[in-house]
Amino acid sequence: MNKQYSIFTSWRHFKHLFKKPKTIPFTSIFTKKNMNYLNNNSIIRSKKKVEMSNPRTAGDNQRGFHTNDWEVCIGCGTCEEICPTEAITMVERLDIKDEEGKLQQRPTIDYGRCCFCALCVDICTSDSLKMSKEYIYSHEDPNAFELMPEALWQGHAVEEGWVKDKASNLLDLERVHMEHESPDERKSSFIEIVRGYSKEYAKLEAARCVECGICTGSCPVQMHIPAYIKAIFEDDIEGGLRQIYETNPLPGVCGRVCTHNCESACAIAVKGEAIAIRWLKRYIIDSAPNDMYEKILMEPVSEVVDARVAVVGSGPAGLGAAYYLRVMGYEVDVYEEKPLTGGVMRYGIPAYRLPDSAINKDIDFIEKIGVKMIVNTRVGKDITMDKLEKDYDAVFLGTGFFKPRSLGIPGGDHKDVIGAMTFLPQVRDYERGVLKLEDIDVAKSIVVIGGGDVAFDVARSATRLQMLKYGKSDVKLTSLENEDQLPSSDDELFEGSEEGIELFCGNGPQEVMIKNNKVTGLRLWKCLCIFNETGSFNPEYDKECEQIIEGQQIYIAIGQSPDYEYIPESLQGKLQFSRGKIKAGEFGQVEYTPWLFVG
Repeated sequence: MNKQYSIFTSWRHFKHLFKKPKTIPFTSIFTKKNMNYLNNNSIIRSKKKVEMSNPRTAGDNQRGFHTNDWEVCIGCGTCEEICPTEAITMVERLDIKDEEGKLQQRPTIDYGRCCFCALCVDICTSDSLKMSKEYIYSHEDPNAFELMPEALWQGHAVEEGWVKDKASNLLDLERVHMEHESPDERKSSFIEIVRGYSKEYAKLEAARCVECGICTGSCPVQMHIPAYIKAIFEDDIEGGLRQIYETNPLPGVCGRVCTHNCESACAIAVKGEAIAIRWLKRYIIDSAPNDMYEKILMEPVSEVVDARVAVVGSGPAGLGAAYYLRVMGYEVDVYEEKPLTGGVMRYGIPAYRLPDSAINKDIDFIEKIGVKMIVNTRVGKDITMDKLEKDYDAVFLGTGFFKPRSLGIPGGDHKDVIGAMTFLPQVRDYERGVLKLEDIDVAKSIVVIGGGDVAFDVARSATRLQMLKYGKSDVKLTSLENEDQLPSSDDELFEGSEEGIELFCGNGPQEVMIKNNKVTGLRLWKCLCIFNETGSFNPEYDKECEQIIEGQQIYIAIGQSPDYEYIPESLQGKLQFSRGKIKAGEFGQVEYTPWLFVG
């Protein structure tokens, strides 16, 4: 039952009206620790030392001055964006080490504006920003209320006050689930594994982005990532498409197989799961209707340049160069020796990761802006480099690394020791119906050498062919690196293991075992180290720790080398090479051969 009050109850307070007010000395609100600090550091500039009386401690969760751990802070600026009073300004600090995934800036707080709401703390992506129980600050300059908080407030440790917890956290740290094909369903076919976001799920994932832009600095082509993610949230597919094509000519491909360095640098990933940036990019490309592309194509990009450029090779480098040259106004012809354009995208990456439909959509757009594709034409055979030099103002070489590297061990030259880039193009031809299953020689037992993405592409493709041909799979993968050091992406390792690939990591191949002219297995020694003290590749092995793994075929995926046979000797004599690459200047121009550029 509620307590009843008289209507005259409030009048009793008038008795204090004529009483003399009691004044509490300013110094009484400080603790002993703070008083020592004030005296030692002379924050209150007076002739006398400040003396303490009636010490008082701030209450729990008191929202006093801010602290910021500079070592943890990534400079994302979310605190500045959310501040309702515009009290926070990000200030560049070049004395902070420039690191990937961080910006060289830290927040400055104007306590003349700050309302101590703590929203900045609740949205901090790294949990570096907190509020202390230090809630009194005095200075003789009335304008000295703009401070750059550090881990220590004014140089000394303070008690924590308001700290973000689960209830107050404004960040969504869990990624929206992406549907995948199950291991049992996918290992017997080349169906694309990742199904892609629906509109609803894409918008939910886009809503997690804080638009800090740190991801852009980690992207090799500096894509406008926050802009196109915001476009998804606003259901503006056309706006997102325009943002993407400003920096990326192959977004359908990159939305599936790029290395997504942006996600490693994502501010949300500091405490949670990174924004699915790659999949959101894919969502825009997959969702954009053809008439939207046509609308963009109708808009001229630049003036026409009276010059012609030949591009040799239609892989990512060649197509990228062709795209940018064309939008700059040049006339561009791309020469490709194979019947289909796309290079390693078309003939190297399996369809379960990158279907032809995605490649076609990207290349169709490049063709529609005016780039001419000349297929089934090998430079050096069907047309000479001298002819290209004569007919074009410049020539760009983007032929890539397609030749397999040899093992250099006993038995390594056997016909059943097969290079990755010999096998993978056959797989792609089977996927698109050019070859039949019986046209591909796949044994019942296979060993793959290598630890990168290509090695897993080979192993997982072989698994699928074995399942289709024999109804079961037997694929082993060995690498110099231990499992936790594999250069492959996490997706490849996780999905490959799900599909039954057996790993023999941390071992080096020593001999291909052959009996009656047939491969029977691979001899391995335990790998002690891969590089020497100078960083050069020089693996060392423990001969006493040996094992032999059985296999009827050995597939090599230890890297590829370039094919420069199409370049005439007269021109090769003018070129310089470094680890298989043609040396060039900052903009890809070859020295002493001003008409030649390389990628």
